[in-house]
Amino acid sequence: MLKNIHPLLSGELLNVLRTMGHGDDIALVDRNFPATSLANGRPVIRLDGNSVSEAAEAILSVLPLDSFVDHPVRRMEVVGEDPATLPEVQQEFSALLHSVDSDRAAMGSLERFAFYEATRQAFAVVVTGEARGYGCFLLKKGVIFS
Repeated sequence: MLKNIHPLLSGELLNVLRTMGHGDDIALVDRNFPATSLANGRPVIRLDGNSVSEAAEAILSVLPLDSFVDHPVRRMEVVGEDPATLPEVQQEFSALLHSVDSDRAAMGSLERFAFYEATRQAFAVVVTGEARGYGCFLLKKGVIFS
């Protein structure tokens, strides 16, 4: 056990977050996401007993978001729905972003298959136990200036 490190941050996950470079994405997805096939050999980390928001809170406690892009967090759009209407899981995630980093809290969005393609390029995929659909996000790592 370590002090001041969120207990969801396993050694494996901490190593992935540390190893990522500026501009790398990490996919944070729900339990139905085809993580292993899309990761194509890249790390897949499982946080099965936790919601996507719980996982995000832990990750964002150590991961700086990219300040050089308009949307360092992107969400999967709901198929067949108005892109401006967010499902509950995405509203919850948005509220978390505002509480953690209000300067970079505006989420971008990607159509489902564009999200899959972006995940193929991600550094790693974190699979949560999130049961609600569309609990899928990409977080772009930034830098720490101080």
